[in-house]
Amino acid sequence: MKTKFVFVTGGVLSSLGKGLSAAAIGAIMEARGLRVVNIKADPYLNVDPGTMSPYQHGEVFVTEDGAETDLDLGHYERFVSTTMNQRNSFTTGRVYRNVLDRERRGEYLGRTVQVIPHVTDEIKRLIQEGVDDADMCIVEVGGTVGDIEGLPFLEAIRQARADFGHENVCYIHVTPVFYIKAAGEMKTKPTQHSVKEILSTGIQPDILICRCEIPIPRDLRQKIASFCNVGVDDVISAHDVNNIYDLPVVFHEQGLDDRILRRFSFFAARPHMTRWEEYVHRARNPKHHVRIAIVGKYVHLVDTYKSLNEALAHGGAFNEAKVELRYVDSEELDITNAATLLGGCDAVLIPGGFGSRGTEGKIAAIRFARENAVPFFGICLGMQLAVVEFLRSVAGIAAHSSEFEPTAAHPTIHLMDAQRKVTDLGGTMRLGAFPCELAPQSRARAIYGTDSISERHRHRYEVNPAYHELLRTHGMTISGLSPDGLLVEMIELPSHPYFVACQFHPEFKSRPLSPHPLFSAFVKAAVDRQVRLGGGARADAALSAIEAK
Repeated sequence: MKTKFVFVTGGVLSSLGKGLSAAAIGAIMEARGLRVVNIKADPYLNVDPGTMSPYQHGEVFVTEDGAETDLDLGHYERFVSTTMNQRNSFTTGRVYRNVLDRERRGEYLGRTVQVIPHVTDEIKRLIQEGVDDADMCIVEVGGTVGDIEGLPFLEAIRQARADFGHENVCYIHVTPVFYIKAAGEMKTKPTQHSVKEILSTGIQPDILICRCEIPIPRDLRQKIASFCNVGVDDVISAHDVNNIYDLPVVFHEQGLDDRILRRFSFFAARPHMTRWEEYVHRARNPKHHVRIAIVGKYVHLVDTYKSLNEALAHGGAFNEAKVELRYVDSEELDITNAATLLGGCDAVLIPGGFGSRGTEGKIAAIRFARENAVPFFGICLGMQLAVVEFLRSVAGIAAHSSEFEPTAAHPTIHLMDAQRKVTDLGGTMRLGAFPCELAPQSRARAIYGTDSISERHRHRYEVNPAYHELLRTHGMTISGLSPDGLLVEMIELPSHPYFVACQFHPEFKSRPLSPHPLFSAFVKAAVDRQVRLGGGARADAALSAIEAK
């Protein structure tokens, strides 16, 4: 069977949920027995989002092979079983770089290099390169229809119907249907205009996914269908859901999988949605409620920690717990107010990050968690600062990271030798999956249930080997090391109820149907503390901590 291609575009405005829609389509198709792969095509000129601020583009998702990609690839991996890689994401920057490299090598034989056909051909080549052996390839085109930078991508996918075969291509357009509360009406005009816009590119959508607050009634779907040249059953209501993992079930209940398969004249087995329904049921019916503080400097934009937030939700469902996240700005936190800002939480998490801003606030949060027996989890920079705080407070040395203090007397965290000669910042960190050996009898070994693991990294700095023995002498366990024993991958405090940190990013490998063990264990520690303190004891614990200071 030839690979079937589903192209997902969006109109009117960004953040409609194209990525989630593409991921959910992948989930229902996989539930019907198809091998699915997702691809994200982004029109911006950056070669990848690795050098972009989280405020600009949300989190950077890292694949097994070390590609820095758009956060939508995280959605894809959480909804389908396919492991994404470098071929599952590309940008205008990468497309033009490939084309210009070929031109410099003389591969175009003196011809004038143009957007059509050379750029559009490269876009189609990159799409086909990412297919592998999949039955269905779902391609999300970033941006909004009408954006000037997106035109070559729309032209490329328009050509795809002729190149890949009319019977092998389906176009799905995502648009908003606004509900005007004051008037009590739903407005379809934005959808009509958006479809008109994409029609001007030569693409007729086969299916419309309409984002809205509440389900769209059939009479309104009929109106949309009439204006947009699709059948009423090809207008899918993507209304707000309490849990994003309910989306595959919502799409299936409206027959989206059947509509796509009918477009391809393709038969597939009946879907098995039970696992998704069971997950959503557990998430909706928690037995516990825990509050976890996330201390960082990007807390004003939730997408910055998208994979982290989802991994905590996965760990919560696994433990039958509702996880309430409290975002604490590390720039506003210090040792004098740590008890006030963190005292009402059942656990503290320090995520990864770059730059010195807010560093001392994170260190204060770590100290609070360590001294008050509050479950703590540090990730990447969070682990490095846990080492700094421990050596400052327990070993009594002026520890610091040379990332923030190049002339530190005790550069506890330093730059790897391989990084000292790096001049280009993009794609040059320690990226992707690396092996780790876990120490016998350690908490990490018990959590993973194995001696060896592989996790994804994204960082430049490491714990300085010169301080390994000092850490051990004062009671910190180095529970995870690189196979050569030089790089610290995990640390923990045996004397603490739960104090674990890792250099890698476990959130990238957590799935709703397969939660990452570190997040399951961390949420369980928060639940155990909350249960141990009793229902109303959280405020008392906060007060006691404040009085102790």
